[in-house]
Amino acid sequence: MDQFPAPLEALVEQFAKLPGVGRKSAQRLAFHVLDRPEAEVRAFADALIRAKTAIGCCPICQNLTEGDGPCPICASVRRDHSIICVVAEPRDVAAMERSREYTGVYHVLHGVISPMNHVSPNDLRIQQLVERVAAGGVDEVVMATNPDTEGETTALYLSRLIKPFGVKTTRLAYGIPVGSHLEYADDATLMRAMEGRREI
Repeated sequence: MDQFPAPLEALVEQFAKLPGVGRKSAQRLAFHVLDRPEAEVRAFADALIRAKTAIGCCPICQNLTEGDGPCPICASVRRDHSIICVVAEPRDVAAMERSREYTGVYHVLHGVISPMNHVSPNDLRIQQLVERVAAGGVDEVVMATNPDTEGETTALYLSRLIKPFGVKTTRLAYGIPVGSHLEYADDATLMRAMEGRREI
């Protein structure tokens, strides 16, 4: 038997479907919504619907953008369009942009190759990347997928596809995080750090 009135229970169930939100957190969110003025709740609901209906994928890089046109990064003349940074998800673009160091453009795969999760190359935006490279004007493709099994597999697969075009393919360096201690680093991290060492 439900503890709450049916509309409230339905709201709790919807919040509980969000990643990282358990039943108790979902209840807190639902009660918070009930405590807010109706105008705020309507604005929140409108923002959800607008985000779902107005946001699409950039026809060039596959990143999220408003409408059907190119995203602001692809449309910018200040970006270096000869360097493409390949990331798994749109949120990875935001992470790269926070560094303010990268001035090239992106390509978003919308996932990584993962046989365990039934994700094959055909499920990703790989063909669009190959078409971009084949069109010319690309000097380097930077693989910025996560340094886990799926990310490494995806990066290796993409590098093999791109190699015939004579484009330089690189991988982000990984190693010891700033502020950490060697004694806490695992073997794989230490190996990556040694491989990625550079002269100072």
